[in-house]
Amino acid sequence: MPSPLFAVLVRGPSMVPTLRPGDALLVRRGGRAVRPGDMVVATFRTRPDLLVVKRVVRACGSGWWLQGDNEFVADDSRAYGVADVHGRVLLRYWPRPRPFGYQRVRPAS
Repeated sequence: MPSPLFAVLVRGPSMVPTLRPGDALLVRRGGRAVRPGDMVVATFRTRPDLLVVKRVVRACGSGWWLQGDNEFVADDSRAYGVADVHGRVLLRYWPRPRPFGYQRVRPAS
């Protein structure tokens, strides 16, 4: 049985200003249910080889609609559609520890 906690390293600018390339995150599988505003690690159904860190916008059928915090980068559900969540980001442990919780999101129009 895999550990409920795992680490990921951020690559790319899609979550700037919240996260930057090189930030290291601690992620939890399971736990409380995912809800809009959570930052998660997921894969898009159309790109199962691509592991991403994005923010949950809403439930979409049996999956989730995800968007990055950087409005100028659209490598999220706007490009790839529905995603499956693998875990919720708990905190950034490098370079500056910081917990992440629920954050209000505004869906793009």
